[in-house]
Amino acid sequence: MTDKDWTAFWDGPWGTLVTVVAIIVGAIVLRLILQFAIGRGVDRIVNGVKKKQGADDTMALQASSPLAAVRVVQRTRTLGSVLSNIVTATIVILTVLVLFNLLVPNATGAFALITAALGAGLGFGAQNIIKDILNGLFMVAEDQLGVGDVVDLGPATGVVEAVNIRITQVRDVNGTLWYVRNGEILRVGNMSQGWSRVIIDLAVPYDADVVAVQARMLETANTIAGDAKWRSRILEKPEIWGIESISAEAIVVRLVVKTRSNAKDDVARELRSQLKHSLDDMGVRLPALNSIVLSGFEGAASVKGARPPKTKPIPTSPAAPFAPSVTAAQRKAAAAKPSTPRKTTDK
Repeated sequence: MTDKDWTAFWDGPWGTLVTVVAIIVGAIVLRLILQFAIGRGVDRIVNGVKKKQGADDTMALQASSPLAAVRVVQRTRTLGSVLSNIVTATIVILTVLVLFNLLVPNATGAFALITAALGAGLGFGAQNIIKDILNGLFMVAEDQLGVGDVVDLGPATGVVEAVNIRITQVRDVNGTLWYVRNGEILRVGNMSQGWSRVIIDLAVPYDADVVAVQARMLETANTIAGDAKWRSRILEKPEIWGIESISAEAIVVRLVVKTRSNAKDDVARELRSQLKHSLDDMGVRLPALNSIVLSGFEGAASVKGARPPKTKPIPTSPAAPFAPSVTAAQRKAAAAKPSTPRKTTDK
């Protein structure tokens, strides 16, 4: 075939079809290459954080503490996910524009009209989408949350499973997967950054030896902190913050333990279990709070254990138990009024 034939072929419908297919295939291949490069980079950073000191320094990212290492891994995975979504969206938009320019040649006016329409749509109808995208980018860039974090976003609380350009996926404790728009997230409570604190408020009887109870609570907590199973999860020595409140039924003593963010619930459960056994050994029984009814003698009876005094029932007329009540003045006037016999007439 001559050059003229090739030119005619490419200018014809078959040439246009081949060009469209080539553009689509090229876009798919480019996306796969970029996705592979992003995933490879994320894996290198994650594996580098997990390596021990002494390995290849060009590959290993040594964090200053285990908490910082976990945070680097979570943030790297989140950034990789967001970057992959941005690459996909950019390639799709560019591919659509190139195909439109190819299939509709010499359509500068139409292209400008479509561009103006898209701009108007972005200005009016797509404001929420732009808000979602920008808010998601800022949250990731500022390290407000990451994949694997336990967060409170207001609409949902749970573990972050994915951070996309527009949507953040959160799995709550019941297993429900929540799709939260990034633009609707007004606050982020991250329970996975840094450290957490276990707070145990233990109510003991009013007449118990509070000093001995506090000593036993602190001893129990220190025993757990020294155990090999829990040593790496507890960051500082447990502390007794003293008496939190005093009531007629109990005295509340507060114990706090600083733990790693991902071990707070496990440490709290173990601490409650061991405190229960320790108080049982001391013979201390937790008080059963009585329900106080705030009405008349019922409240006094529920608190002091006394029976309410008996009251006489109000007598009612047997003939008309639901008759309206008569005042004392009316009864007195009726008693003072002389009775007159009823006149009868003989027929």
